[in-house]
Amino acid sequence: MSGLHHSTAIIEATTKIGEGTTIGPYAVIGSEVEIGKDCKIHGQCSIVGNTKLGDGCEIFPFASVGQKTQDLKYQEGNKTYLEIGNDTVIREFATVHSGTTDGEVTRVGSNCLLMAYTHVAHGCIVGNHVIMSNNATLAGEATVGDGAILGGFSAVKQFGRVGKGAFLTGTAAVNKDIVPYMIGSGNFAKNIGINSVGLQRAGFDSDTRLLIKRVYKIIFREELSTTQALEKIKAEIELTDEVQTIIDFVESSSFGIAK
Repeated sequence: MSGLHHSTAIIEATTKIGEGTTIGPYAVIGSEVEIGKDCKIHGQCSIVGNTKLGDGCEIFPFASVGQKTQDLKYQEGNKTYLEIGNDTVIREFATVHSGTTDGEVTRVGSNCLLMAYTHVAHGCIVGNHVIMSNNATLAGEATVGDGAILGGFSAVKQFGRVGKGAFLTGTAAVNKDIVPYMIGSGNFAKNIGINSVGLQRAGFDSDTRLLIKRVYKIIFREELSTTQALEKIKAEIELTDEVQTIIDFVESSSFGIAK
């Protein structure tokens, strides 16, 4: 290996490593791993399995990336995968696991930050620009939309969903879907309002924020069923991309939305 890789790192001969990537002391990199360009792999972390990292990623010491799922339904011989996008950072002691069933892929998007002790289980789909604060946990097959932020010690149940641009407060326990652009809080998590600060920081203009507020009031403040609320939104609200995102999310919910 070149001088970019520490002499004590264990790197299999078939590992694919992009230009400009550095690998620190005592790191373990498996034979099926593919690492993009300009990544920084710190010492004493583990990247194994059928794992693909994009360009510009950074993996900190003692992170475990691509290990076999903890799901007891896994059968030996299943070929499972993990894909991580560009410029994603995985901090100390975080665990990101491969899929369970043959061919299943766990996906983490680009520009994400997975802080210390976070966990992404088998088959999860994590969007772009997601932040998982310390000890946040996703059970298997959970989905997190682009730009969502999960507070410390929050947890999302198996198959649970956190919508685009949503925010979970610390220790929130999600057993029903958190609607895009909203705030989930408590155990079990309830909707406590709009993620107004997050929307402003993400560059949403005042007109868009007003539309989201109107949608919020119809779904969560008026005494309507979810079906009635959606019908009213479609009839009365301009169907911008953001409004349609909320409609599609609610209509596709399997477990219901947190109210």
